[in-house]
Amino acid sequence: MSNLPNQIPIFPLSNFIIFPETTVPLNIFEPRYIQMIDDSMKTHRMIGMVQPKKTGELMKPDLYNIGCLGKITSFNETDDGRYLIIINGVSRYKIIEEIDTNKLYRLCKVSFKEFNEDLIKKKEDIKFSDLELVFKNLKSIFEKKGYMIDWKNLEKQNLDQTINTLAMASPFSLEEKQILLESKDLISRKKNLETILKTYIIDNFNNTTLQ
Repeated sequence: MSNLPNQIPIFPLSNFIIFPETTVPLNIFEPRYIQMIDDSMKTHRMIGMVQPKKTGELMKPDLYNIGCLGKITSFNETDDGRYLIIINGVSRYKIIEEIDTNKLYRLCKVSFKEFNEDLIKKKEDIKFSDLELVFKNLKSIFEKKGYMIDWKNLEKQNLDQTINTLAMASPFSLEEKQILLESKDLISRKKNLETILKTYIIDNFNNTTLQ
């Protein structure tokens, strides 16, 4: 963990989570985040993704204290000055405190201690057969919401990547996504995913019967 920075630039993004070993594209256009990417590219190329709460100021909302560090692995600038980047999830972190700075973006002191396991490459004891109901329910919800998922491609990934990708892409609320992000390991994330899915399935069933 010693090679991870203990002060990181923070990118608050609602309804958006990443996990270690997942990859996501980002379209950067706000001046404060252009500055953040510029500074990050000169140093460790890392930014802290975190969800904002619904409290605090409009331009400076309160933050959940658990997020995930992402490393910029691809960087392109468009003709109109936007940055198109790809980040790879590295490790989850806990925010210790926010640091006063004259930067446009926010900077936080963080700790990775609680998430040592994120950097250990290991396979968890879950089989695809254990997930059949989860996938079936997720497919149903994704289709109802009009979400397009390449299921065939997903099945080629290893299991933890598959669960994490589905958790990230799901049409859940930011609070529900935060629960999945903070789940300590894959087993607990699967259980939380099942619990969240049950409420959606019940809601859909009730809506269907009422019509």
